[in-house]
Amino acid sequence: MAKDLYEVLGVPRDATEDDIKKAFRKQARKLHPDVNKSPNAEEEFKELNEAYDVLSDPQKRSAYDRFGTIPGAAGGGNPYGGGYVDFDDIFGGGFGGMGDIFSSFFSGMGGSAQVRREGRDMGVGLRLTLEEVATGVKKEIVYDRLAPCQDCDGTGLGEGGKEVSCPECGGSGRVVSVQRTFLGDMRTTSTCGSCGGTGRSIDNPCPECEGQGRVPDRQRVTVEVPAGIRDSQQLRVTGFGEAGLRGAAAGNLIVTCRIQPHDFFEREGDNLHARANISMVQAALGAEIEVDGIMPDEKVGVRIPEGCQNDQVIRVRGKGMPKFRSDLRGDLFVHASVVIPKKLTKSQRELLEKLASDMGEDYANARSPLEKLRDAFN
Repeated sequence: MAKDLYEVLGVPRDATEDDIKKAFRKQARKLHPDVNKSPNAEEEFKELNEAYDVLSDPQKRSAYDRFGTIPGAAGGGNPYGGGYVDFDDIFGGGFGGMGDIFSSFFSGMGGSAQVRREGRDMGVGLRLTLEEVATGVKKEIVYDRLAPCQDCDGTGLGEGGKEVSCPECGGSGRVVSVQRTFLGDMRTTSTCGSCGGTGRSIDNPCPECEGQGRVPDRQRVTVEVPAGIRDSQQLRVTGFGEAGLRGAAAGNLIVTCRIQPHDFFEREGDNLHARANISMVQAALGAEIEVDGIMPDEKVGVRIPEGCQNDQVIRVRGKGMPKFRSDLRGDLFVHASVVIPKKLTKSQRELLEKLASDMGEDYANARSPLEKLRDAFN
């Protein structure tokens, strides 16, 4: 039997969203493979992350409380729908999930490497349909990042705490060591392992963020995608990348738009290409037909010229994609596909035979007894 997700996080079933976040961070600090060297650490952390993934999302949590299954689990189905916007990659220190976010969090707690104070940029790939690009759309993106600690407002200070000069390096951020050799004393300078090169340390740090002023968290942000955006074009959401150390400047979230292929339209810049079937009579005599447009409930009239050939392209101006940050639209190019009937009635065949005779064209006149009998019944 699958473990109870509330039990995995160590919270009651009526826990608040804030309680769930804090319980997850507390457990993750114990179970993360960077600090927990037990052979089951990776599996336990994965289980913890899956529990948080469900219980931190109101829609998924509600469905879990009703159905008692984990989204995507074998045999459990997926009653939770598509709550998250898909993302392809996260860059900025190689973040790829909550596990990597915690690895970055631990690296910011000191050690031999110099600590970066400013937050790094992060990026996600946002999948969009062509219809969404045509009208513009607002999308909620859910991703993991180092976010400002709410308990200390990003300062890293606990109650009565203060930032002081690091006692190990005297505020320089560097330490000098002397090694005696037969050639004499050799002096080497390295990053201070106590303050990570910042030159500052916290007297009585915030217990939630351990003095960093930032914590691993699941972030939700709504992105407004303007109409006419191109594939691979990027949008910048200022301040929603990695939070800086102790109130330093945060990085930005870079959203790369990924436009999915369409069943009917093919985009070429601001223009659209589509294929429309027409009969041989419409091709010969000309016709007025309607095709679906890219805008909601849009119908586009297309004039088929007399004598239209197969694969001939008819241009309809101003019915393509909206141009980026403009009221204008590109053009729609309709590629005609002339459809030849596979079966004809007797009267239809006679009409075509007469037309062939009038035009002096040869045609297959032989009719089998079965075909003549079928024509007689028709």
